[in-house]
Amino acid sequence: MGYAEDEVTPFLKARRAALDPVALGLPDGLARRRVSGLRREEVAQLAGISVDYYTRIEQGRAQAVSDAVLDAIARALRLTANEHSYLRNITQPRRRPAECTAQPAPRPRVRPQIQELLDAMNDTVPAMVFGPGTDILAWNRLAGRLTFDFAALPEAQLNSALLVFTHPDARSFYPDWEATAEEIVASLRVEDGQYPDEPRVQQVICELRDASPEFVRCWEERAVRERNHGTKRIHHPEVGELVVTYEAFTLPADPEQRLCTYTAAKGSVTEERLRTLALGVAA
Repeated sequence: MGYAEDEVTPFLKARRAALDPVALGLPDGLARRRVSGLRREEVAQLAGISVDYYTRIEQGRAQAVSDAVLDAIARALRLTANEHSYLRNITQPRRRPAECTAQPAPRPRVRPQIQELLDAMNDTVPAMVFGPGTDILAWNRLAGRLTFDFAALPEAQLNSALLVFTHPDARSFYPDWEATAEEIVASLRVEDGQYPDEPRVQQVICELRDASPEFVRCWEERAVRERNHGTKRIHHPEVGELVVTYEAFTLPADPEQRLCTYTAAKGSVTEERLRTLALGVAA
């Protein structure tokens, strides 16, 4: 089965269902609607294409859909920039691996210069590098104490999504666990669309499907959002609650890797607590 047949249909159905016809100026007709959201013919009308053509696109039966048509569908469905990119990616004629494999996919290695950069920030800024599928590839000592003790974990468990969904302490570390879980799944789906043949991305998704009903529930919502920046609450067992801002940057020389830093507002309680944590790490 092709990648488009796997993903285009449920993605477009989910986006149709998420829209309010009344808010888009379409006739109410709620009594005649069997399901929530827009009908196919309404999406086709808003996109300026035939109902038959839109139906073939949604069912993964249309070949070589033009950028102009995809743009029109994106506008009709009010897709975000991330969702628009995802739609483009999943309509490409590519194939995902037919089944999950037990053979571990290789993890990229971080250049020594990047580890030196992480270590240079150790006294003030927790920082780490993520690879494909949210693998945690490198970190400084302060980041290794922010939540999970990375140094004590086997390499197979050094993965952000796997830790959030399967580690027994994850819910105690993250007071807003539901939001954290939904965010990481939406980010993983961005990768799934961009790299459908990347073995590590697919392996992580397979592992999580088998290990976590909560992941399956979040995954089926088909939210698509890239995590470049934001705020996260963390409950640290030693210093208490931390409210940190994170920023993620793609490494220009290693585009499959992302550097993520965590900072606190100047003069805040979190800044003081991070300083206390850093002193404990240094000791």
